[in-house]
Amino acid sequence: LVNQVVSHLVQAIRSKDGAFGSIERQSAGSYYERLKISEPNEFDIMLVMPVARLQLEESDDTGAYYYLTFKRNPKEKNLLKFLDEDGKLSAFKMLQALREIIKQEVKNIKNVDVTVTRKKAGSPAITLQIKNPPSEISVDIILTLEVQQSWPASTQDGLKIEQWLGTKVRREFKYRSLYLVAKQNKREKVLRGNTWRLSFSHIEKAMMNNHGNSKTCCESDGPKCCRKGCLKLLKYLLEQLKMKYPKELEKFCSYHVKTAVFHSCVMWPNDTDWHLGDLDHCFQKCLGYFVECLQKSQLPHFFIPKYNLLSLEDKASNHFLSRQLSHQLNNRFPLFQE
Repeated sequence: LVNQVVSHLVQAIRSKDGAFGSIERQSAGSYYERLKISEPNEFDIMLVMPVARLQLEESDDTGAYYYLTFKRNPKEKNLLKFLDEDGKLSAFKMLQALREIIKQEVKNIKNVDVTVTRKKAGSPAITLQIKNPPSEISVDIILTLEVQQSWPASTQDGLKIEQWLGTKVRREFKYRSLYLVAKQNKREKVLRGNTWRLSFSHIEKAMMNNHGNSKTCCESDGPKCCRKGCLKLLKYLLEQLKMKYPKELEKFCSYHVKTAVFHSCVMWPNDTDWHLGDLDHCFQKCLGYFVECLQKSQLPHFFIPKYNLLSLEDKASNHFLSRQLSHQLNNRFPLFQE
């Protein structure tokens, strides 16, 4: 159902507006990393647009958010209409244009009931609701620029996977293109809607799919590990706690947990550290590490080490979550018994 709707939209977007003529779909997120834990009712689809060369200028000290400007005589003449008054490529304007096309186009999709949901402030996604009785499916469409140029300086000391996946793999990853998603930087004093955030979902997907220290980890004839199992359990735990305490835990999302598991894979790089039979022990180690991060309000972004995903301003909610998780850990996980 999702593929049918998305294929229809991609065709329409390409033909409607020259600016989006080169858009390609790419699947991201948990469903496609085989990490979905509840029913498949949420999908992330990246609409990826290749752009030749851009100038990146950091918009703050996180190293994750950038202003984009074109180099002289850009190839992408049809994107010039999306520049703001300072000559910066406006994520807001591009999203708005894309959103309009999609809003018009969903009306032409026969035999599926699709609507575009109301815009959420600062969200990089255009969200579709697909009615699929008796339930609903939501599809997040994320506008992504793909730039063939070297990664910015803020990523230099990130992706510390040498011991885990090897130096060669790290080098190969760093040669892959750079992804930027239209994402509002909340810390900007004036929200102008012209920032873009680095995205590494394509690399994360590759790491998840080839996650072993040995090349045969989890292959049909190779030894099985529990790295994905740990991540699924952690995600489930967070998801259940968020349902219980939506207000206190609204700041947290599965990306926090995913980052903690990537760091755990680096701390325990060998496949023997992750025997499938040791799932309970490994899960508790990962959880223990995540709780420590929460207590210190320090969880460095896996690719941008100076970017802390747990800000000190949210100390109270970080501590709240660490208490909830410690309670689960010390009482044999009542949430899993429910």
